[in-house]
Amino acid sequence: MEKELIINSTQKEIQIALLENKKLVELHNQKSKSTLAVGDIYLGKVTKLLPGLNAAFVNIGYKKKDAFLHYTDLGPKLRSLLKYTEGAINGGIPTHLLKDFKIESDIMKKGKINEVLTKGQKVLVQVLKEPISTKGPRLCCEITLPGRYLVLTPFSNVIAVSKKITSEEERVRLRRLVESIRPQNFGFIVRTAAEGKRVAELHDDISNLISKWEEIHKQLHQANAPIKCLSELNKTKSIIRDFWNDRFTRVVVNNKSIYTEVIAELEKVAPQKKDIVKFYNGNKPILDQYGITKQIKASFGKTATMASGAYLVIEHTEAMHVVDVNSGHKMNSNDQEQNAFRVNLESAEEIARQLRLRDIGGIIIVDFIDMRKQENRSRLYQDMKKFMENDNAKHTILPLSKFGLMQITRERVRPAVNISTTEVCPVCDGTGKVNASILLMDDIKRDLEFVIKSQRPKKLSLTVHPFVYAYLTKGMMSIQVKWWREYKKWIKIKPDTSYHMLKYKFFNDNNDEIRFT
Repeated sequence: MEKELIINSTQKEIQIALLENKKLVELHNQKSKSTLAVGDIYLGKVTKLLPGLNAAFVNIGYKKKDAFLHYTDLGPKLRSLLKYTEGAINGGIPTHLLKDFKIESDIMKKGKINEVLTKGQKVLVQVLKEPISTKGPRLCCEITLPGRYLVLTPFSNVIAVSKKITSEEERVRLRRLVESIRPQNFGFIVRTAAEGKRVAELHDDISNLISKWEEIHKQLHQANAPIKCLSELNKTKSIIRDFWNDRFTRVVVNNKSIYTEVIAELEKVAPQKKDIVKFYNGNKPILDQYGITKQIKASFGKTATMASGAYLVIEHTEAMHVVDVNSGHKMNSNDQEQNAFRVNLESAEEIARQLRLRDIGGIIIVDFIDMRKQENRSRLYQDMKKFMENDNAKHTILPLSKFGLMQITRERVRPAVNISTTEVCPVCDGTGKVNASILLMDDIKRDLEFVIKSQRPKKLSLTVHPFVYAYLTKGMMSIQVKWWREYKKWIKIKPDTSYHMLKYKFFNDNNDEIRFT
C-alpha cells in the first residue's frame, strides 16, 4: 500500500491530506492561530467541584469554557503529581529528575473527587480531547510525553511494550534495553516504531523526552495558573512522528518553512527518505493539482456513492452517527444473497474510510443489507475488522445483530470533520416553504396596481426570472399587452438569470427599486 502526504498551507490554516493508494483516507486541519490542541500540558486551577458527576471544572485559560476533569482521568499517581507540581512552583523541588523524589501511594480507583482535589487548587493537566459541540476541553492528570519510539510516563517504573510487536523475543529485548537506560521513577511505553531499533536510537528518544519534562519543570517555577507549560508538536510534525513508515512514497508541501520542518523531522525519523519530499510552487492550488479537492467534494455530505452504484447515507444525531447501506440499481446477478453480500463488503471498506476521513467518533450504527447466511454475516464482520486495522483511533466492532445492525464505537478526540456540501435555499431561506407559484401572478399584479395608483411613475419596469419573462411576454395578446390596455402604460419587462423563480422587482424611471414595506 502506497502512502502520500499532501500539505496545503494558507494564511488561516494548514490542511494535511493522507492518501493510501491515491485514495483520500484522512484530512487534518490546523488553524494557524490555534491556541489549544490535544496533548498540550497546562497548569490549571480548579474552579468548581461536582460531586454528583464525580468531576471538576478547571480553568486552563480557554476563553469559551472551563475544561472538564473526571475522577477516572486523574490517574493513580495523582498524589505524586500534585506533590511534584507544588514543589516545582515554590522551589521545594529544584530539579526535574525524580531520582530522589518519593512517589506517593496511589489514589483509590473508585474514590470521590472532593477527597483528592479542592477548589482553587493548582493542578498539572493534559488536554485529552478538544472542545466538541457544546462541551469544553476534556483533561487528564496522567501526563504522557510521546516520542518517536517511546512514550514517557512520570512517577512510574513500569515498562510496557506495544501489543502490535508480536515477537516475544523482540518484546523482551526492548524491555531490557529501556530498563537499562531509563532514569529512575520514569516509566515508558515502547511504541510499535521501536521494533528493531538499537539502544542509541532509544537513548536519544529518552533524552529528548526528559528535556521536555525539564521544560515543564522550568515553566512551573513561580507560575500562576492558568499557564501553558508545554505545547504539542504542530500537526505536520506529529503526523510524521506517529504515522511515518516505509510505505510513504511522496510528501508534497507548498510552504517553504513547513518544507524545511518536514525535512528536519525526517532527518530524525527516516533520513533515507528525504528525497521523497517535494516543494510545490505551481500556479494551480496544490489540492486541485493532486485531485484532493475533487475527492473532498465527492466524499463529504449526507450521501457517499461508490463505484458500483451502491451508496451510503450518513446521518448525525446528538447521540450517535447512523449509516444506511443502499444497493442502488446496479446488480450483477439475480442471486439476492450474493448481491447483498457484495454490496455490504464494498460498503464496509468505504465506511472504514469515511470514519477516518470525517474523524467520526462515539457510537456508530451501520444498517447493512439483510443477509440470511451466517457464513456471510461472519465474513462481513471479520472483513470490517480488517478494513479498520489502519485506523489509529481506538475502536470496537461488534458482530451483526439479528436485525442486521453493526455497532461500532470509535474514540472521539476531536470534532468530526464536517465540510458542508449544502447551502441554504435562497428562495425559502431554509424554512422549506415558499409561496405557491400559482399566486405569483396575483402578487405581481397586486403590486403593479399599487405602484401605478400611488406613485404614478412616468416609466415602470419589471425584472423577473427568464421563465416568468417568457410567460409574461409570449403571444400577440401577452399579459404584458393586456396590462398596457388595462393601465394605459407600457410596463417594460426584463429577464435576470440571477433571480430565483418567484423573485421579482419593480423599478421607477430613475431605475431605482420600488420597495414595498
